[in-house]
Amino acid sequence: MKSLVAATALGAGLSSYSVASLWRLKVTRYQLAPPHWTPGLKLKLAIIADLHVCDPWMSVDRVRQIVARTNALDADAILLLGDYVAGYRIKRYLARGVEHQLWAEALAELKAPLGVHAVLGNHDWWEDRATQARRAGPVKAGEALKAVGIPVYENHSVRLEKNGQPFWLAGLGDQWAFWPKEENYESFLRGGKVDYDGIHDLPGTLGQVTDNAPVILLAHEPDIFPLVPERVALTVSGHTHGGQVRVAGFAPAVPSRFGSRYVYGHIVEDNRHLIVSGGLGCSTLPVRFGSPPEIVVVDLG
Repeated sequence: MKSLVAATALGAGLSSYSVASLWRLKVTRYQLAPPHWTPGLKLKLAIIADLHVCDPWMSVDRVRQIVARTNALDADAILLLGDYVAGYRIKRYLARGVEHQLWAEALAELKAPLGVHAVLGNHDWWEDRATQARRAGPVKAGEALKAVGIPVYENHSVRLEKNGQPFWLAGLGDQWAFWPKEENYESFLRGGKVDYDGIHDLPGTLGQVTDNAPVILLAHEPDIFPLVPERVALTVSGHTHGGQVRVAGFAPAVPSRFGSRYVYGHIVEDNRHLIVSGGLGCSTLPVRFGSPPEIVVVDLG
């Protein structure tokens, strides 16, 4: 009986902690000087990923709180890494969706000297049933961001400067944009391994870089990282939520074909750098354990 009571109390405590973690907000900071970075170029980036806006735990008011906290960080540029909308399972059973215009207007309050820059995530594509039917954009979430003046990069690179020193932001199209095709769907429902279809074009995106200035790649899913050349100074991603539930550093479920290889944090492979944000919202279930919501700050140089 004592064991049962203890186990029940522990389970209740962990459940309460997991739900309470949804309203926590931390700032995680990284400092690095990647290879081929321009000497003397100091660049501060603030990163917001995986908001999954829905009522009640990621309301527009909470988005505004995140925006205010981000603005207070005084970053040179703010990067939005996709998944602005909640997954359909959560909206069907546990939460209410929020109109795109409302959360986009909240994000429009983000301010940085070198601007706010966005890519889309898989849920932004999946939530748009018309887009899935025609297997082509535009995507409602992306149109909402553009309507409030936030540029959305889809296999597009842009050259920016700070104090006369240039660098590039390269925004990759989503790698999981479309659900499996109809002929593969039965296998998918039975738990078979079926790759999603993406619109990403890494060679085409980097082919727009016309000089030797450093490149920062925005890619919602980190799975692209093994293909990213050393020419890219830093890749930043979201998508994994840091596992969303992580116990002693172990995440039992990671939405990546590489398992936990790119689940979270600063990863260096072959002298190439990747930072994966734990994100802010929730996917499938409104629970976070061992992976609290975070804004990421990267100081480069």
